[in-house]
Amino acid sequence: MTDLERVLIGGREKRPIVIVDYDPAWPARYRAERARIAGALGSVARRIEHIGSTAVPGLAAKPIVDVLVVVEDPDDDAAFVPALEAAGYALRVREPGHRMLRTPGLDVHVHVWADGEEAARYLRLRDRLRASAEDRAAYAALKRELAAREWEDMNDYAAAKGPLIEAIMRRAAAPRTAAPRGSAASRGG
Repeated sequence: MTDLERVLIGGREKRPIVIVDYDPAWPARYRAERARIAGALGSVARRIEHIGSTAVPGLAAKPIVDVLVVVEDPDDDAAFVPALEAAGYALRVREPGHRMLRTPGLDVHVHVWADGEEAARYLRLRDRLRASAEDRAAYAALKRELAAREWEDMNDYAAAKGPLIEAIMRRAAAPRTAAPRGSAASRGG
């Protein structure tokens, strides 16, 4: 059994990867899911954020809304999994420090993390893609290229995006250099 098979509830799933143009309805879908999650978890949810490609205006994506939920201890299933299941989500991934639940329609993924580096990485990637047209275009092109291939599991597709995501993350972490005083850039011209 592979590491992936150990953490997946229900085993691997062979599904086609479909990338579609940005849908302006995605933010409204996120807001509806956010309200459902907040209603189910109350103060257990320390933070709820729209992440992933559907959170980036103009970015092509799989039509799956990703939601980040920060809780005190993602390994304490009893603190949040039953409430999310009662709200209509099914547990799909159980790995140390992370849980992922999804809707029966497979169109919303709820990622549960602690308030730490992994949660921060999701937010940095989202924010970088929102800010950088160049990174957004490169990411969209790679996703469309990878979607044309056949994958044994959606997680394999996600792993194939890893090197570009890491390059984008390095650019997001790089300090921005200020334009020299007196230059056209510092004068706004």
